[in-house]
Amino acid sequence: MSTFDVLRRYGTAALLRFAGAVLLFLLLHLVRIPLVLAARVLEVAMRRVDGYAVRQASQRPQGPINHYFDRGEVPA
Repeated sequence: MSTFDVLRRYGTAALLRFAGAVLLFLLLHLVRIPLVLAARVLEVAMRRVDGYAVRQASQRPQGPINHYFDRGEVPA
């Protein structure tokens, strides 16, 4: 069915509603693109921060853990 057949059978209003629906569909997808890109950037940043936090938390301590007492002055 061609555009002219739709126009003849259903009228101008139906054809305009269909064109409006197609344009709204395209507009929503164009709005979605920057949001998807922002989500990807945020995902990469969160992965890097998570990896940094895991590396820092899994290292062995460099010095004594109890900083309040020297090794010879631990109270009994």
